[in-house]
Amino acid sequence: MSKRETPITSTPVLRTTLVWSAVVTAVLAIAGAIIGYVVAGTDGLFSALAGVVLAALFLGVTGASILIANRWFGDPLYVPIFFGIVLGGWLLKFVVFIVVLLVLRGQPWVDPTVFFVAIVAGVVASLVIDVIVLTRMRVPTVSVELPTSTGEEEPPAAAQDDGERRG
Repeated sequence: MSKRETPITSTPVLRTTLVWSAVVTAVLAIAGAIIGYVVAGTDGLFSALAGVVLAALFLGVTGASILIANRWFGDPLYVPIFFGIVLGGWLLKFVVFIVVLLVLRGQPWVDPTVFFVAIVAGVVASLVIDVIVLTRMRVPTVSVELPTSTGEEEPPAAAQDDGERRG
C-alpha cells in the first residue's frame, strides 16, 4: 500500500459526525419550528429555523473542510494544504457569521430570543454528537510494531553520542 493509499483515521469519524449532525439538525429544525411558532408565532418559526440552519452550517464547515483537506494526504505539501484549507474555512466562517448576524439583526421577522436559543441548541447538539461519536469510534491509536528485546543490554544513545563527540 503506497503512502497515498493509506487511509486517514479521522475520515470515518468526521463522516459519521456529519451524518449524525444532519439528522439532528432536521430534528432540531422541526422541534424549533414548532416551539418557535407556539412561543412567537410565524416570527418565532422563521427565527428558530434560521438559528438551527445557521448553527448547523457553520459547525459543519469544520468537519467538511478537514475531509476536503484529507484528500491531499500523502502529498509532500499535505500539512500546509491541510492547515490552509482548515484555517481558511474558519476565517471564512467567522466573517460570514458576523455578516449574517449583522444582516439579520434588523429584520422584523427575527425574534432575538428564539433565534439565540435555536443557535445554542444547535451548538450544544453538535458538541454532544461529537463527544458520542468520538467516544464510540474504534480508531487505532498506534500502528507501530515495537522492537523485541535481544537480551543484550545496549548503551543509552546519549552515552554513544558523547563518545562520538569526544573521540
